[in-house]
Amino acid sequence: MPADESSAARGTGRSQATAAISRALAPPLPASARLAGPPAPAGLALRGRLAAGTGRRPAVPRSRGHDGSGPRTPRSSGVRRMYEQARRAWDRPLTAYYLILGAGLLITALGLVMVYSASMIKALELDKPGTYFFRKQFLAAVIGSTLLVIASRMPVKLHRALAYPLLMGTVFLMVLVQVPGIGMSVNGNQNWLYLGGPFQLQPSEFGKLALILWSADLLARKQDKRLLTQWKHMLVPLVPVAFMLLGLIMLGGDMGTAIILTAILFGLLWLAGAPTRLFAGVLAVAGVLAFLLIKTSPNRMSRLSCMGVSEPGPDGSCWQAVHGIYALASGGWFGSGLGASVEKWGQLPEPHTDFIFAITGEELGLAGTLSVLALFAALGYAGIRVAGRTEDPFVRYAAGGVTTWITVQAVINIGAVLGLLPIAGVPLPLFSYGGSALLPTMFAVGLLIAFAREEPAAKAALAMRRPGVRWKTMRRRVKKRPSGER
Repeated sequence: MPADESSAARGTGRSQATAAISRALAPPLPASARLAGPPAPAGLALRGRLAAGTGRRPAVPRSRGHDGSGPRTPRSSGVRRMYEQARRAWDRPLTAYYLILGAGLLITALGLVMVYSASMIKALELDKPGTYFFRKQFLAAVIGSTLLVIASRMPVKLHRALAYPLLMGTVFLMVLVQVPGIGMSVNGNQNWLYLGGPFQLQPSEFGKLALILWSADLLARKQDKRLLTQWKHMLVPLVPVAFMLLGLIMLGGDMGTAIILTAILFGLLWLAGAPTRLFAGVLAVAGVLAFLLIKTSPNRMSRLSCMGVSEPGPDGSCWQAVHGIYALASGGWFGSGLGASVEKWGQLPEPHTDFIFAITGEELGLAGTLSVLALFAALGYAGIRVAGRTEDPFVRYAAGGVTTWITVQAVINIGAVLGLLPIAGVPLPLFSYGGSALLPTMFAVGLLIAFAREEPAAKAALAMRRPGVRWKTMRRRVKKRPSGER
């Protein structure tokens, strides 16, 4: 018999055997059904028999669309699927870790580009090379990146051990600033130390980090002893030490840094669970002191009066605020191009420090400013997530304090550029020019990264990413095959 005829015979034999098995498994049909018409196909009978044996209902074909090409799906299923995928991505163990690392580095890198673009004309006005400010900021970014890596690798116990030495060293430097002949005055504020050459140091910027670490350690120890239920233990010595730092800062006339430090204090009290009346009392005292400090200073009163104005005024007191709005308005959707700003040619004061966000809006447009806002929002969300998911009280207070610091300072700076808040003279974190502000902020970002790595789920996920651990895990999962199996 030829090969094709033999294969056809075997195929016919298999089909006949399958039909016989189906008839044997199929249930007997009633007489009415036998008289009604021909029997159902063998495949449907076998499927019904198997479904009846397992207790399941036979599969019902889905309804098709109007054209009969496929199943009809609701319009909202695609949106819901995307929402579920996004929610699962946000809930992954390493989401906060990657958000903090990515947002921090992207803000710093974009800040370096904008510092170079915004400071070229200012450097030429001072008879310096065009890259003068950029080189100093780049050096600070390199040192800050080293501090970030060190902070992200340090254990939590070592961070707590640094709290008291850092606070005492910062207080000593802030006192040294007020000594005549040692401290320096920049733009009317006596809060700088001269380090030699072109380098200066602002100790009050390190006071923010020192207050956060010391307060977090203090509140964590009191919480372990269940003392935070008493208002005396919640306020003392936290509030007196914070007021001491505020007094040293206000001696130099730096109202902006004092506002940030006050916001950090309120954030820590809120995280510690301060009752409403206690929180309101401290807020009232701070409000009265702020009112007196603003009312007694003509410079601060003029800054307060420049909120929302559209004209510089007859004496030009609102020149900076108005030209910041001009820079943002002339940027349009996508800006005039990198390096093509007009306001930095002597029109806008401090284009590379306090008002660098205005130059960003002029050169990169609304798209650039929204990108910066999105990065700060991602960094703030990740910090809140780290503070909310940890079981360690020190980590919760420190992460909440750092998040409050960076978020409030960014809001104050951007609000002043937009004309919604008075000009406080604070830089945009990780973005504006200034090594004294960049170094402690990058260390604080490394602190958040270390806390994000300490989560149990994040630890397990990072351990699985190691090549050796993954190889051993895969070897345990693979079943051994018999020696003769191929």
